[in-house]
Amino acid sequence: MGTPKRGLGIACDFGAVRRIRSQDVGGGRQAAAIVASCVGVRVLALPSPSAFRVGLGAQSGRYYLKGRAENLILAFDPDREGEAIAWHIKEILEQLDTLGSKVTVARVVFHELTEDAIKNALMSPRYIDMDLVNAYLARRSLDYLIGFGISPLLWRKLPGCQSAGRVQSAALALVCAREAEIEKFDRQKYWTVDTDFKTQHSGPSNGLNLQSRIKHLNSKKLDQLSIHSKKEAHNIEKRIYSSQFEVTGIKRSKSNMSPPKPYITSSLQQDAANKLHFNAGYTMKVAQKLYEGYLSSEAATGLITYIRTDGFHISDGAAEDILSLVKQRYGEEYASEGIRKYFKKRKNTKEAHEAIRPTNIRRLPSSLVGALDDDSLKLYTLIWKRTMACQMEASRTDMIQVDIGNSEGDMIFHSSASRLDFKGYQAVYDDTEASPSSYNSEVDAVHQDNFEALSKLEVKDLVFPVNVHLSQHFTKPPPQKLEELGIGRPSTYASIMKVLKRFGGGVLVSGAIHVDAER
Repeated sequence: MGTPKRGLGIACDFGAVRRIRSQDVGGGRQAAAIVASCVGVRVLALPSPSAFRVGLGAQSGRYYLKGRAENLILAFDPDREGEAIAWHIKEILEQLDTLGSKVTVARVVFHELTEDAIKNALMSPRYIDMDLVNAYLARRSLDYLIGFGISPLLWRKLPGCQSAGRVQSAALALVCAREAEIEKFDRQKYWTVDTDFKTQHSGPSNGLNLQSRIKHLNSKKLDQLSIHSKKEAHNIEKRIYSSQFEVTGIKRSKSNMSPPKPYITSSLQQDAANKLHFNAGYTMKVAQKLYEGYLSSEAATGLITYIRTDGFHISDGAAEDILSLVKQRYGEEYASEGIRKYFKKRKNTKEAHEAIRPTNIRRLPSSLVGALDDDSLKLYTLIWKRTMACQMEASRTDMIQVDIGNSEGDMIFHSSASRLDFKGYQAVYDDTEASPSSYNSEVDAVHQDNFEALSKLEVKDLVFPVNVHLSQHFTKPPPQKLEELGIGRPSTYASIMKVLKRFGGGVLVSGAIHVDAER
């Protein structure tokens, strides 16, 4: 964005500006009053100055203000914490008698660090939103009430327990409940029987191999737990080898797979873990670097929008630009007929910010090779592809299911396969020119080969079992998720896991948090 023009001074707050004091009088009682005032109980109004401890960076703007500035523009993050920092700065400067009567204080917000976004924000100044500030104060006060109120009790009653917290304790309770479910869960064993069939025209090297799974036995439909012992599975195997089979039915259908929603904080963390093997904290660290941007030969610019969000929506202007690029790169038929709108149905969703997307969709990942480190480029590529995909057409797949039955009619196997008829949004994941790395398409190539084999069959064709595969499985308890239960906010998911591992008795096992039995 270049160097600030003459007459414009920029100062940073260097992190936390003020914190509620931890002492009983300055913190605990005051915290209770803050909570009461924020929920409408007439005890005290906003906290007094003595309730706060001022950070070292709080006076960073005095140089620009004392007798110099006419306007103070507070441009912190567009969330509750950013609003609170703006309020803190204004309060401190007033207490320091730095803000004169001629200084105009304005709050501006932007969701991406680009020149246009900042200029638009400066054209739309507003007052500090005290509803957001009160929400922040209430949350911080609850943190202190619960943390300072419960932690000493835990130290006395549960030696080794280091601390309690508003979110930490709720999250740990979920982990403990999850562990209790695992201990009580009746893990059941079951078996599946898969069979490879060959057609009657098969030669030793060119036969059609039909992979299938038994679905009906003794004229009854099987469910997941129907075959619950190895002995039963072996008995079925013997019957298969001693029976004659033929194709009893062929069913064809079409399936549409809708494009994925754009990223929010939690889904970005999940996808980065699955595809890039980043933990949540590292994902947010890399994403923050992308949000802050990089310095090119011309100017510094942010690469992605604000990273702490639970909103799926994308601005109309950005969506139209995405559609334009989709048409340009892949053709008209790959672009959605209109702007796809995404919303979330969960009650506690705020959706104050856009989904996570590139600030300029035409900045291809391949253009950033050499400008970004490897991990930053990988995460940017993930975001770019997801953003493109969300405004593209659904993929269309041809499906085929072949039923194979024995001559007695009491055993039926299903063999199914799919073939991608129209790539739709999956085209972006195969676009190697746009990005230095690619991820596999949703449809496996092996399934497409099987589709061709199944398409050659007709009802009454004889088939012969050549291999029977018996596999043992165990049922698993369902997982619990913080986001679905409304615990935490997008900005806290990564820190919750970090705090649980450090203080709360949690341990990471195979990517999931479990109770540390030794603590």
